[in-house]
Amino acid sequence: MLQQEIERQEAVNRLLKLQISKEQELQSIVKLAAEICGTPTALITLIDENTQYIRFKQAFDFDTTPRQDAFCNHVIKHDAVMVVPDAYQDERFQNNPLVTGNPNIRFYAGAPLSTKDGYNLGSLCVIDQVPRDLTIDQQQMLKILSKQAIQVLEFEASIQVLKDQFEQAKSMEMKMRAFFESSASSHLLLDKEYRVLTFNKALKDFIKKAYDVELEVGISVHQFVEEAYIADFIGFCNVALAGRTIRHEHLLKIAERAIWCRITYEPARNSDGEIVGVSYNARDITERVENEQASQAHKASLNRIAFIQSHELRRPVATIKGLLDLLEMDGHVDQIAELSLMKKSVNDIDRKINQIVNYTTALV
Repeated sequence: MLQQEIERQEAVNRLLKLQISKEQELQSIVKLAAEICGTPTALITLIDENTQYIRFKQAFDFDTTPRQDAFCNHVIKHDAVMVVPDAYQDERFQNNPLVTGNPNIRFYAGAPLSTKDGYNLGSLCVIDQVPRDLTIDQQQMLKILSKQAIQVLEFEASIQVLKDQFEQAKSMEMKMRAFFESSASSHLLLDKEYRVLTFNKALKDFIKKAYDVELEVGISVHQFVEEAYIADFIGFCNVALAGRTIRHEHLLKIAERAIWCRITYEPARNSDGEIVGVSYNARDITERVENEQASQAHKASLNRIAFIQSHELRRPVATIKGLLDLLEMDGHVDQIAELSLMKKSVNDIDRKINQIVNYTTALV
């Protein structure tokens, strides 16, 4: 199947799924086509891979027919109006079940429903059970009405796309809002004048608890940022408004509690990439900082232990070893066995102290 036919069928399927609000207008087009052409029957049809769908009709019993039997299947292959004065005399249709049986078509004329993209999706057609013909004016009017019909259908399709996009955006907004509100971090969006555009529950609760201020859309940051920090806050916002991202860690002292925060100021941009404000995000890192401080204190303690082990414990051992060496040099032969045993014991102690020092140093 050619790619163009695949795309045509996709366009047909989109129209078939439409909940059409302008049914009366399309039905009026069908009625007007029948009146202008002097026929009892008129249809608006859409053709997919295997089926012709009769979406709007006057004096016609079927809602669908096989595509292979549809006169309109010939219409969509061309851009001009197709006229069949007498189907009995036309080799293409004389054995067609729609001619030999109900609805007993003898006369047919159809104009393609051509989209702006150049796809013929179906037709606006008129039918009679007796032979006849159309004047040039009637053919032109049928063509004009087919254009009007496809414009209505395409308008409906456009409206549906907008509705779908709106629903998707609304759903995405709900998901983002749920994530936004459930986040343990504090989030704030400011405009260029440092007024609040939106915020999440975590920040609202924090501001209320810390400063007894009700955070609201439209208020200025001067109403809830502590005085000692407002100059730095505005400075960081100005950096973000200039297009740069700032990240830093800040210690907040709330009542008798100290809170460490990892704070980010980022430029907030619209869909065109223009900077329209500042995105402020703060995350409580108190536990991490306290763990780091505890780790540093632990390392300092180990360093002190290593120093004591290396110097204060080894000093008396070195002294004893020196005395033993002096005794050996003085020639105390009668005590040589005792001296040798003592020296072995001192060397064992020295070796164990070295092992402890090396282990402690490795921990640091």
